[in-house]
Amino acid sequence: MTNAPQATPSEKESFPITPTNKIRVAKRANYDKDTLFAILDEGLIAQVGFVLDNKPIVLPMAYGRIGDQLYIHGAKAARMLKTLKEGVPVCLNVTLVDGLVLGRAAFHHTMNFRSANIHGTARLVEDEKEKYDALVAVTDHLAPGRWDETRETTAKELNATMVIAVTIEEAASKIRAGMPIDDEEDYELDHWAGIVPISTCFGPAINDARLKEGLPVAESIRKLTSRR
Repeated sequence: MTNAPQATPSEKESFPITPTNKIRVAKRANYDKDTLFAILDEGLIAQVGFVLDNKPIVLPMAYGRIGDQLYIHGAKAARMLKTLKEGVPVCLNVTLVDGLVLGRAAFHHTMNFRSANIHGTARLVEDEKEKYDALVAVTDHLAPGRWDETRETTAKELNATMVIAVTIEEAASKIRAGMPIDDEEDYELDHWAGIVPISTCFGPAINDARLKEGLPVAESIRKLTSRR
């Protein structure tokens, strides 16, 4: 059995660079799809931007991904979802902060980060299977395997929930890593400089006060809280 050849950077599938997704600082830019998907899969919250009544609005939402489709959901009465279902343009951003970058001068303070910026058009998910699969994806994005550990969703709950899909049409990742970049003459100064790492971790699970006695922590949650 032979291993399939690994794709080189030039062979990787990328998003086309357009006036919408082009990042000004080229060394921070990445248009590779695998890089963008990895950021989305690690993130937890998407900041969703759209225009309502000629005013910009940005709201944080849980999300799920299936291929190049992002899904968000909420109550049918939610103003945001009622607007998005009309098929309006949206922008989503997911950012992971990896550290504070502290230079010798305040001017050179920044952060190490990985961000995914996405542009697409919202659409209402009406197909029942796609809607179900989307809700599974959103749930399992928070804690992989969690959907199968919960009771079956009722028809009433499904009917009360609106799911919006956004196809990733244009996108880019912006990434910064490494030490501060100070002015050359500042490196001899007596000012501390360096990085303060930042990481997201999950603490021990806390039982609901009304949890049935003797029930162990669910497997998906046990795996989540054991991540290092």
